[in-house]
Amino acid sequence: MTVLSVADISLSFGMRKILDRISFSLTENDKIGLIGVNGCGKSTLFKVITGELEPDEGQIFLSKEKTVGILRQDSAFTVDETLGDNALAQMYGAFPELLEAERRLHETEEKMQHSADLSLAKSFEEQNNRFIRDGGLEFRGRCASILSKMGFDEESMRRPLSTLSGGQRTRLALARQLCREPDILLLDEPTNHLDIETMLFLENFLAQYRKCVLVISHDRYFLDRVTSKTLVLEYGRAKLYHGNYTASIEQRRIDKEIAEKHYQNQQKEIARQEAYIAQQRAWNRERNIIAAESRLKLLAKMEKLERPREAPKSIRLSFTKAHDSGNEVLHVKHLSMAFGEKKLFHDIGFLLQKKERMFIVGPNGCGKSTLLKLILGKLTPTAGRVESGYNVEIGYYDQENQNLSPENTVLDELWNAYPNLTETEIRSTLALFRFMGEDVFRTVAVLSGGERARLTLAKLILSKMNLLVLDEPTNHLDIDSREALESALSSFEGTILAVSHDRYFMDKLATRVYSLCPGDAFEGDALDYTVSHTGRGYSEFLDFKKGRESALEGTGISTGGVQNAPMSDNKAQYLARKAGEAQARKEKAQRERLAKEAEALEREIEELDAELFGSAATDYTRAAELDTRKTAAEERLLEIYEIIGV
Repeated sequence: MTVLSVADISLSFGMRKILDRISFSLTENDKIGLIGVNGCGKSTLFKVITGELEPDEGQIFLSKEKTVGILRQDSAFTVDETLGDNALAQMYGAFPELLEAERRLHETEEKMQHSADLSLAKSFEEQNNRFIRDGGLEFRGRCASILSKMGFDEESMRRPLSTLSGGQRTRLALARQLCREPDILLLDEPTNHLDIETMLFLENFLAQYRKCVLVISHDRYFLDRVTSKTLVLEYGRAKLYHGNYTASIEQRRIDKEIAEKHYQNQQKEIARQEAYIAQQRAWNRERNIIAAESRLKLLAKMEKLERPREAPKSIRLSFTKAHDSGNEVLHVKHLSMAFGEKKLFHDIGFLLQKKERMFIVGPNGCGKSTLLKLILGKLTPTAGRVESGYNVEIGYYDQENQNLSPENTVLDELWNAYPNLTETEIRSTLALFRFMGEDVFRTVAVLSGGERARLTLAKLILSKMNLLVLDEPTNHLDIDSREALESALSSFEGTILAVSHDRYFMDKLATRVYSLCPGDAFEGDALDYTVSHTGRGYSEFLDFKKGRESALEGTGISTGGVQNAPMSDNKAQYLARKAGEAQARKEKAQRERLAKEAEALEREIEELDAELFGSAATDYTRAAELDTRKTAAEERLLEIYEIIGV
């Protein structure tokens, strides 16, 4: 059943067309990922759906009695002070009808204590039954449970809202939407500020959610796990694909190739017809003139195809390595850190070697960003020390972009950092990060989160470094920008130390994973894991970690209790790796079989296209037969790519 239909929606801001005749529909159980570069109109489309913006053309149809919930990127800072000054009170405020019913129950109960009127007792019973039926006895427990799964402990649930961090406020806003379970759930960047454990809860929640979800996200791992359809927004136009993000990549590539072929074939046909017309006119006989006029009419009736547009340009960057560092880049020795009574970590250490790409992971609040600041000398540890190696030059990316001055223009921000460069060199660098024309004169204060991230990266690439220290570098970047960053970091010849929650990003790059607070299955406050197969670094680390935890469970020993001869790290790592390799071989064999079939189908489609726009162009019977075969081949090809997730 269709719950939401968007029909030919168009919207412009001044001369700029944001949405151009967009149409799609959502059914009850759809899980759709909305993707596109930053600034393409994704959040604007949400505002049109919710009625905040009136479209220039088109209509929105919402099924009767269906509820809509929305998490906006700025929802974290929207607080209703009348509901109370802590997270729990804000959660309860998501159920105003139950709070009102509860208030009326108390009023009726008080009246009953001072009156013998039997009608009050009957009214109380009816109200109480309705209150119980609507979930009045469970909603407070449900609120606390969801808050707990979103990373709030008992103390943080009751703290004043003013003391909550931006990440906690974002998680609170998300928890409020989840506990209501609306029929249509619109989520705008829900994974921002979530640690991996909380993201896993959200993914599982949404995967099992039996209602409609439309989510804007740049987290490719999240999209692959949650969504079953992908809505791609480019140049104001939208197209819906079946399959998650990874499946849609190949479908989009095929669509663009097919569209380009159709366009080129039509151009060839137009050129052929125009040459024929010119030749007939040159002969200038009556029958030639008639033939030319006939072809000219056919040409005029032909529906002209637009040339497929190139994908929006992503940022382009490459990091320039300074002189070589020594083989030992960074040595962390017996490091401990606490803020007052709150201990973050105790007696941790590692040696970072030249050209390693180490990713620091762990739950929010465990001290990942603090560890980076200790390494950079921005904070002083309670114990231990950090030693830099020979010739180490550090480039630092700060996730909060605190190194930007709000009053500066984009141009001045970069030029002030590198005053020896010419304006042409500065503007050329900014253009690589999609700051062009009048964009360079905008102040930093008005930039979006994604634009600030791009500007910080622009400052970073102009510096010379051989050690990159990155704190959540993919936050606020769109998918194309994340892929550009991945490519640049893969080519970087120096050393990388990074904090990230982006699992797709870590899989691509990590050669080593350093986990803070790894759990009861491991001794100490940190786990240092060296990756065997680059390209699935974080996944391999998770396999090892799960293998170790399963091994301890298999011995019948609680990971929180006394451990009697637990399996060694080496053995657990070996078993996890063997299981992973066996599964990888099985998947590879299936992918190879399907890849061969896909190649055959691609060749068949090319041959059908050649005949369809060649010898069969004027044979409508043959063209219909070829078109049917081509449609079947394309559908099977898309099925294959969805199965193998290319």
